[in-house]
Formats: sequence, C-alpha cells, structure tokens
Amino acid sequence: MKRALTAAVTPGGSRRATRRAARGTTRSAVTAVSAALVLAATATACGSGGPGGSGSGGGRVTVWSLQDTALNPVQKDSISAYNAAAKGPRVSMQTFVNDPYKQKLQTALGSPNAPDVFLNWGGGNLSTYVSSGDVADLSADLDAAFRARFLPSVLAGGTVGGKVYGVPMEGVQPVALFSNKDVLARAGIAAPPASWQDLLDDVDAMKAAGVTPIALAGSQAWTELMWMEYLLDRVGGPQVFANIQAGRPGAWDDPAVATALTMIRTLVDRGAFGTNYGSVGQDSGGADALLAKGRAGMELMGSWEYAGQLATAPDFVQQGRLGWSAFPTVPNGKGDPKDVVGNPSNFFSVTAKSGERAAAVDFITRTVAAPSYVKDLISIGQVPAIAGIEEQLRTGPNAGYTTFVYGLVQQAPSFTQSWDQALDPATAQTLLTNLQKVFNKQSSPGQFVSAMDAA
Repeated sequence: MKRALTAAVTPGGSRRATRRAARGTTRSAVTAVSAALVLAATATACGSGGPGGSGSGGGRVTVWSLQDTALNPVQKDSISAYNAAAKGPRVSMQTFVNDPYKQKLQTALGSPNAPDVFLNWGGGNLSTYVSSGDVADLSADLDAAFRARFLPSVLAGGTVGGKVYGVPMEGVQPVALFSNKDVLARAGIAAPPASWQDLLDDVDAMKAAGVTPIALAGSQAWTELMWMEYLLDRVGGPQVFANIQAGRPGAWDDPAVATALTMIRTLVDRGAFGTNYGSVGQDSGGADALLAKGRAGMELMGSWEYAGQLATAPDFVQQGRLGWSAFPTVPNGKGDPKDVVGNPSNFFSVTAKSGERAAAVDFITRTVAAPSYVKDLISIGQVPAIAGIEEQLRTGPNAGYTTFVYGLVQQAPSFTQSWDQALDPATAQTLLTNLQKVFNKQSSPGQFVSAMDAA
C-alpha cells in the first residue's frame, strides 16, 4: 500500500483506497515485472479473498495477509518449511485484496472468526487494534536476541506504549530524493542537494536550464505530503508530529508546522515544481516520466521509485542516469539529518483471543527473521528490516541502490510513518485537502494550521 505504510491506516478508512490503493496497484504491477531484479515496495500489494480464520484453537494457525505476486510464494515456502519441521498445529495462509482485507479484518478482530496471525501496517493502524484490545502483547515472547535481529527504527513501528505488538515481515520503504543525473549535469549541478540552500540554488539553476526542477504529481495530495513530512521533521524533529498523532491540544500550533509550510510555499513560489504540477498524476506515471525523460531534475518519492523506473524506463536506470540521495538538511533544524519518513514495513501480529497463541508466536519467531526467508526476500528485490545483511545486499542485484536504502534505514534515529496512515481517516483527509490548498496557493500556512486545529 501505499505507503506508507506510518502508520497505519485505520481499519475501514477510505484514505488508503484513494491514495494507497492506487499506489499499491502500481507497485504490485512493477513487482510482477521485475520482482527478481529490483527493489519493489510490495507492502501494499493486493490480493484475493478467502474464508474467515480459525482463531479458536482448532488445531491450526491461520495467517491473514495481502495478495502479492512476488511475496506470496516466499510466504508459502516459509509456511511449508515450518509445517514440515513443527510438531504443533499446522499453519495455513489466506490472502485478500487490500480494501476488502481492511474491512474484513475490522469485522473479524475480536470475533470467533478472527485469524491467529494478521498483517498490519504498524503505527497508528496497529494502535487502533491495540486500543480495542484485539492484539496480543508479544513483549514477553520476544527475547532480546530476537529483537536485536531487526533494525531498531523499523521494529519501533510495531511497538505501542513501549510494548511490542507487531513484528516486521517485509522490506522497508523509506522516502528518498531521486534525480536525473543528466539534467543536473546540464544545469551545472555536480551532486544532489545536501542542504536546503543547495536545493534552492539547484532549483534556480534548473529553471535557468529550461527544465522543471522537481517533478510533482500534485493532483494526488499524498505526493505533496512527503515534502511536509520531511520538512517538519528536519525543522522541529519527530516529536512535533508525534504530538499531532497523539492528538495533544495545540499540536498543530507548533511553530515548526508553520515554518515547514512556509518553506513549501517558498518552493512553490520559486517555481520548483513548475506550473502544471496540479494536473500531473502519479498513478499514470506522470511525475516518473518527467524525471526519466529529462523534463525534470528531481523527484521526492518512496523507495519503490527504483522498481517503477526500471520497469518503465529500463535504459534510464541501467545506464546509470538515475540518482538517489537523502533528504537535504535544514539550517538550525532540531531534527536529526538522518531521520527518515515513509513506510517502515508491514508487520505480523497475533490476535488477543487466538486459541493457538503459542503456536502463532512460534510461527512468527521461527520464520520472519530466518536466513532462508531473508534470502528469499532479497531475491525478489526487497530490503529486509534485518540487521547485519549488508554483505548479502552488496552481492545481490542492484546492490548500489539496495545498500543505500538499507543504510538510510539502518542509520535512522527515527522512522516516521506516512502521516495519512498514522492519523485517523477523517483527520488524514482534512490534512491532505488543506495541504493541497497550500501547494496550489489557495491557502496560507496560517489558514492551514487553523483548519487542522478545527479538525
């Protein structure tokens, strides 16, 4: 799914259908084309429905997941291996299309039809289930050695109130700044921008060279949200959004919010995104095409951008013309320059009333960090959230890019989940609507803050 997979998507919400469902569809298609070759963000893939789970101690462990043409075979292999070795209940998996899955999970959790193990997006999504008492606390089941196998910033996505409720089971999906090296070179730019001033200077240089500095699919607000997510983190640090997510009074009034919005308006007014970005669509590949065809110099996008470009513009990637870098630093910012935003991972959790809790936990702990499972994830182009796999990535396909993504996450003190998944559906939609107004010069930073305060 989209994303971002930050949090989460609240069950039954529609924001993912409008923003992430489309992104998930795009990424699933890319994965099918190049699964064995490239990094594909399959966290939001879609699937086919199945009957309800067991969850009642019927001698089997039922796992609910999303259909994914690349990931599902890997999951099935891990289940087959587990069933062949385990002496307890057998494990079976059912897969679902994204939106039907959200609805079915919301209905099933807490009922006799709930699965024993279920996929979720961590963060706010998981917090919703925890608040309703539908998820088992796994803290006592996961020893220090097991937890140490995961990248801390990603494992944190499955932690609520200091307790572990979800374990990473897919690859990581941070947002990065992609670039067309040829465009940058023609504009006299030697390297991607490392600082905010570098970015502004590069915007001016590319405008002078006659190209759109930054490709932006402004017809879909989630692409604009990535700019807000990074700028707020760089300006005020991750705690500012943490306060917003927690619903603390006055959180939107933090000065860092207005500062980040003002910086966005600076980019807009400077012509960073051109003049027609409001009509460019991401689902149709509009922004990606601008970058690949040399009509734009940069694009801020999730890690699945590499897979998408390899599938639609293979020469652009294979000839080494696609570049990637971390988001620029901001002067006097409180945030750590190594912080990242995006989708930490997808997670496996155990239902609180599972009749096969012990077996469900055993299945998770014996599979998601197993060397064979990690190897298989890498083979389909994912970057697992596992510590110490640098050498595996360096010797695998597309090593330059996959090691960059891994390092980005491994070194991140904070990995903030995409806001439209971290927040409840109503607030997320209000956020996207008002942020798009800022990008379209229909609203000021102050008006944005007032609208979010009211929400």
